[in-house]
Amino acid sequence: MLQATFQMPSGNASSTITPPHHKSSAAPRRRFGSLLEHRVCLVPTWRGWALLLLFTVLVVIFAGRQLCAFLTVNAPVPGGVLVVEGWVPPYAAREAVEEFRRNHYQAIYATGEPLGDDTPFVGYASFADLTVAHLLKAGAAPETVHAVPAPFVGKDRTYTMASALKKRLEADGVSTAKVNVLSVGPHSRRSRLLYQFAFGPHSQIGMIGVPDREFDPNHWWRSSSGVRCVVGEAIAYCYARFLFRPSAE
Repeated sequence: MLQATFQMPSGNASSTITPPHHKSSAAPRRRFGSLLEHRVCLVPTWRGWALLLLFTVLVVIFAGRQLCAFLTVNAPVPGGVLVVEGWVPPYAAREAVEEFRRNHYQAIYATGEPLGDDTPFVGYASFADLTVAHLLKAGAAPETVHAVPAPFVGKDRTYTMASALKKRLEADGVSTAKVNVLSVGPHSRRSRLLYQFAFGPHSQIGMIGVPDREFDPNHWWRSSSGVRCVVGEAIAYCYARFLFRPSAE
C-alpha cells in the first residue's frame, strides 16, 4: 500500500495519511450475483451510421447488378453427352441443337418429370418427351435424341431428374465422365450443382446457360419476371448449396 507523508503547517510533527483504496472506474460493475456486468463499448455516431448505411447500399446495388450473371453459368466441358432440361422453352431446344452441331457430343438426352392430366400438351407423357419433340423440330437427328422421364416428386425435381439420367446412362453403358447440361438463365448454376451431387466427384459437369428471353439479364430488376426469376433462383441456390442433402436412394 502506498503511503503519503504531509508536513502540517502548524507544527514540526508529520502525519502519515493513507489514502483509501478505490476501485478503478474502468473496472466493470457486476450485478445479480456476478451474472451481469457493465462494460464500456464504442458505438457509431449518426455520421458513422450514415456512412455504414451508404456502404451497405452500395454493396447491395453492386451485388444485385451482378446476381443474374453469377447465376447464369457458361462452362461446358468438351465431349461427353449433352443434356437438355425438359422444362426449357423451344428456343433453348434450338440452341441445344446448334450446340450439338458445334461440338462433338455422343448424344442428346432430354430430362423431365411427368405431365399432368390437365396439361395442354396432348400426346406427351412427360416434359422429356415434349422436349424431344422440340429438338426434332429444330433439326436434331432422331437417332441422337433420347428422352429420360423422371418420376414425379414434390421437391428436389432437378436432383431427381439428374439421378434418373445417371441411372439411364449407366444402364445403357454410356460413360458419365463428361456431362454437359443445357439450362436457361439463372437456373443454370443450381442445375450444375445438383447434377454434380447426383453424378458424384468422378463426373465432370459442364454447364451451358442460355439467356432467358423473358427479361433483360443486364437489367433484370426492371421487370417483375426478372425479379421473380433471379431472386427466386438466388434463394433456391442458397438452399441447394447450404441446406440440401442428397438422399441415400
